[in-house]
Amino acid sequence: MRLRRIQSADTHEVQAEGPLGWVSLGRIPDLAAIGGEGGDLAHDMLAVLALGTDGWSRLSRAIEGLEPNTASAHAETLPFAPASFRDFMLFEEHVVAASRGYAKRFLPKLYPLTQLTEKLTGKPFPKFRPHPLWYQQPIYYLSNHLNIRSSGSEIRWPDYTDALDYELELGAVLAHPLENASPEDAQAAIGGFVVLNDFSARDVQKDEMDSGFGPQKAKHFASSISEVVVTSDEILPYINELDARVDINGEVVARCSSRGMHHSMAEAIAFASKSEPLFPGELFGSGTLPGGAGIENNAWLAPGDRLRLTIDRVGSVENTISRETKP
Repeated sequence: MRLRRIQSADTHEVQAEGPLGWVSLGRIPDLAAIGGEGGDLAHDMLAVLALGTDGWSRLSRAIEGLEPNTASAHAETLPFAPASFRDFMLFEEHVVAASRGYAKRFLPKLYPLTQLTEKLTGKPFPKFRPHPLWYQQPIYYLSNHLNIRSSGSEIRWPDYTDALDYELELGAVLAHPLENASPEDAQAAIGGFVVLNDFSARDVQKDEMDSGFGPQKAKHFASSISEVVVTSDEILPYINELDARVDINGEVVARCSSRGMHHSMAEAIAFASKSEPLFPGELFGSGTLPGGAGIENNAWLAPGDRLRLTIDRVGSVENTISRETKP
């Protein structure tokens, strides 16, 4: 089921996509009969995501006979307000390609040596591979969930970077609390999925991470997610075979796939829950799908660009890049 929130007067309405278009859940005659764990289904996206497969099936049947909302325009808004944002790094292919791309752009004297080494050994340059801990457990960082923007928003180019980049990721939102969860419990707690763009200031990122802490100004200025969240039952069966692409100014610059996660999303979320309670509304990123960043595919952003990141079955997130800065 595909869900979104729209701004209506002084509140948000949750809508579901039916056969004929988008229907506000508040128009369902006996909405309370859908069930769930409490909450206002007409206005609370997390309550809808907590319904689970049976509840979503009842909801789908309930909107089948309803005419869609007539208003075509709606205010751009996030499908839910993320309670936190943890971003994993689950694809080895991305790590190697991004490291190679970093050397090519920022270490031009060293780059030829790395290429010669790779040609002679037939293997990635050793420093391009993930840290040994990455192979043992999921790696992640905590970003700024308050600076996550909706699809359609303008993203201001940070005034401290000359290398603004995008990162095409799959985002999962929790619908149920977790602590010390098994991967099976973690997977069952996922309510839905979004397309996630983890913007990065590449010329700032490496120095921050080499400090021994993690990225700060390189990441925290902005991320964005699609305005539609798709319930987990529609994505989990295909989570390792989702095709994706990057469009800049209407031109496809990269084609990607979710294939090749070293740790699954469920394993990663279960790891995050070790002796740490997790709550509904927390957002988790898969890390960049291989090829889904300019540092990998060499299609870098420029001011004025119209960027669109798409994952089949999930949707897309679109943003325009602005060079304007606030006083």
